[in-house]
Amino acid sequence: MTMSTTELLQRAAGLFPGEVVTTAHVRHLDLPLRAGKLALITLDNGFDHTKPTTFGPASLARLAEALDQVEAEAAAGGVVAVAITGKPFIFAVGADLKGLELLTEHADALAIGKGGHDVFKRIAALPVPSFAFYNGAAMGGGVEVGLHCTYRTVSAGVPAFSLPEVFLGLVPGWGGCTLLPNLIGPAKAVKVIVENSMAQNKQLKGQEVFELGIADAIFEPADFLEQSLLWAAKVLTGGVTVEREEFDRGKAWDDAVLWGRWVADAKVHGAAPAAYKALDIIGRAKDGDLQAGFDAEDAALADLIMSGELRAGVYAFDLVQRRAKRPFGAPDKALARPVSKVGVVGAGLMASQLALLFARRLEVPVVLTDIDQQRIDKGVGYVHAEIDKLLGKGRIGQDKANKLKGLVTGHLDKAVAFGDADFVIEAVFEEMGVKQKVFAELEAVVSPTAVLATNTSSLSVTEMASKLRHPERVVGFHFFNPVAILPLLEIVRAERTDDASLATAFGVARKLKKTAVLTKDAPAFVVNRILTRFMGEIQSIIDEGTPFETVEAAVQPLGLPMSPIALLELVGPAIALHVSETLHGAFPERFSVSANLGKVVEAGKRGFYVWQDGAQVLDPEVLELLSFGDTVLTEEQVRARALEAVAQEIGLMLDEGVVGEAQDIDLCMITGAGWPFHLGGITPYLDREGVSERVNGKRFLAPGLASVPV
Repeated sequence: MTMSTTELLQRAAGLFPGEVVTTAHVRHLDLPLRAGKLALITLDNGFDHTKPTTFGPASLARLAEALDQVEAEAAAGGVVAVAITGKPFIFAVGADLKGLELLTEHADALAIGKGGHDVFKRIAALPVPSFAFYNGAAMGGGVEVGLHCTYRTVSAGVPAFSLPEVFLGLVPGWGGCTLLPNLIGPAKAVKVIVENSMAQNKQLKGQEVFELGIADAIFEPADFLEQSLLWAAKVLTGGVTVEREEFDRGKAWDDAVLWGRWVADAKVHGAAPAAYKALDIIGRAKDGDLQAGFDAEDAALADLIMSGELRAGVYAFDLVQRRAKRPFGAPDKALARPVSKVGVVGAGLMASQLALLFARRLEVPVVLTDIDQQRIDKGVGYVHAEIDKLLGKGRIGQDKANKLKGLVTGHLDKAVAFGDADFVIEAVFEEMGVKQKVFAELEAVVSPTAVLATNTSSLSVTEMASKLRHPERVVGFHFFNPVAILPLLEIVRAERTDDASLATAFGVARKLKKTAVLTKDAPAFVVNRILTRFMGEIQSIIDEGTPFETVEAAVQPLGLPMSPIALLELVGPAIALHVSETLHGAFPERFSVSANLGKVVEAGKRGFYVWQDGAQVLDPEVLELLSFGDTVLTEEQVRARALEAVAQEIGLMLDEGVVGEAQDIDLCMITGAGWPFHLGGITPYLDREGVSERVNGKRFLAPGLASVPV
């Protein structure tokens, strides 16, 4: 016997014991223009305003109860329309993910999908028009509940609007994959559902939501609800007519889905199913059969929940949303000193990127220095040009652009530039002697409380500070390139760094909106040490005789953002060689230095590949430089050897106390190296694949933590 929606939700509610229940308050308003009475449903989790509004089974049941009421009122002629909005700053942010990962039966997962659909479909079936007033952040099911409405408005102040399910290893399963392409067209829907989601869950702002056609009208936040009600009245009285675009439901629709597959292939190489399942549903949505689409969403959602990809995604999501906000081992915030001026030593590309970031986030004066005025002028010019680009794109206004340009200046004299600076960071040539000289010059001119930071990627911060009178003020502050995009910031505590300097560094990191992870002063810290071990093993396998093509294919099942060779070319062979030499000096038994890589650097080559006739091929000139052995491994052997090397290195790093816990390794790799979100962190992946126990004799994480096989 088929269970009713109420029975499905009651059963599911027993599986979500910790649900923060969202209520659906109904109140009645007289619309302007004598349009009639409107029933306004406000989504709110009431007693816990610190948590965003979500939909678990009990929350869906509360919404169903509200719909019972307004449906009856509409049928009786008591209301002319129904609208849904959210509590201040939050519309709704989707399903209760912590509850979803508790599901262990396919039937229960299927019930969650069907329960959400059954409730949301009732909005579209109301006998009167329905409106969604997106007043604040809306994600996942929060977006989808609005898609079931007849009309939508959005606040210009909405900071975050997305369908992040693919990012988490799911599909938009309460109407998103079916309704969105039918509303805004397949190409735009693929962008929102697949491309944005796979771009580290890129968020839309209110204006973008309107421009895409998801919302029919946009209003300023100050009087958003008032203006939305007036607009609704105009729609109901015929003063406003909403026209929707018609779409080509033939080849153009198919081409949009094919483009989405190309995006997914470029990101995960077929290694994660969520994007492909979402695209399948979008593809089938072109015939307009909504119920068939909803049924496909239910099936895909249940399959993905049971696959374990959700658990991996939730683990990774928890790292970047929660652990990142509470850095493990960080000193008391109260110890941090105020930073009212920042100095940057160097005016090259990295230094200029840092200056722009500090100016934008801290909004304090930032001064660059270098060895001559020409370099300084070039660095300041770069920052000003980037500010002009932000202005041209509408990201900032003219007044803000003028202010930021005024904050960034340059000066040859370090005493003049940095005498009153509270935080000075060096970004000069990666050579110990050069950096020690810079710090000695800085110590002679800065205030006694100024923090001195280094952006070194691999050198010892302790050694760098060893010749100073006050080494306790020196911290590692390692950014990842491109600085504006990658969120990770490795904050390195040297042997004598004091708590006040470290707390100040963490305070600056928070204002920079970076994910700060505390690391011990160990060679190459976290990300570069792991990547260098991984890349070193790959390079050794190639040098021993395994073809490039085999090595590239071997790592594709991991769904890494780029192949090892592409990563090498992005980093640059010279930098990769330098880091490998540094680590070889520290750990010669595990880190080798490739003679072939040395030849590539000596020849001034940027990598192993060149573009020829529109295709990427091995550079014949590079191949002439190289020498290979005769050991050829299979793809499986290549992958196993590389992962075993990484597992060993991570085990040693944890034993050495480079970071506090394995979760910090995962956070670093996700936010600094682009480790695939769908794999849920590198240590749980190595646990699930059995590599951790095979190499180290134990798991990295406790059983049950992101442990379901993917």
